[in-house]
Amino acid sequence: MIAASLPQELTAWGMFWAADWVVKAVIIGLALASIVTWTVLVAKSLELRAAIAAERREHALIDGALSLADIAGHPQLAASPLVAAALAELRLSTDALDDREGVKERVVSRFERIEAALGRRMARGIGLLATIGATAPFIGLFGTVWGIMNAFIGISAAQTTNLAVVAPGIAEALLATAIGLVAAIPAVVFYNHFTRRIAAWKALLADCSAAVLRLVSRDLSRGIRVG
Repeated sequence: MIAASLPQELTAWGMFWAADWVVKAVIIGLALASIVTWTVLVAKSLELRAAIAAERREHALIDGALSLADIAGHPQLAASPLVAAALAELRLSTDALDDREGVKERVVSRFERIEAALGRRMARGIGLLATIGATAPFIGLFGTVWGIMNAFIGISAAQTTNLAVVAPGIAEALLATAIGLVAAIPAVVFYNHFTRRIAAWKALLADCSAAVLRLVSRDLSRGIRVG
């Protein structure tokens, strides 16, 4: 008899349309956050896959070279900022190549700034995942608290605790918590995944930096003047 008298359709869609406007706003915001999470997943996965593959090819070419001159005009390394930075520093230090340690120190300084800039660029979008993962459950909880508060107001107005009065409002409130978890859990998982992948990419970038620095050191030891 109680179930037959329920005034609302207790489905997710029905609860959404019957919810208070604040709860609706919370659910819509969380849904948008979930869309952002999956968009970052697709975009960053493609970006990282391409970047890691490029770094592996670059490292293989640089590590197998005998001198910086061997790779200076290589088409696959034309866009390499590390090779370009090493060549630029050697050109600027033409009159100071006898100071090998000074040259290498300046090359390392250039590499550090390049690695930092590339790292910041690769990490774009990851902060959104961290923010969504940290805040979505609390935003959903806010919607839940607001919805339950409205449910109690409804109980007071109806002067009854009948399930037909209590259940819809509480169900609508709990829907906000559920949507918050749906938005937060993938964001946290993806954030941790991309943190590991970016760390692997940074390790490859550091390997490339070390390989270029070895070529610079080798050329300086041989007295070869590149550029």
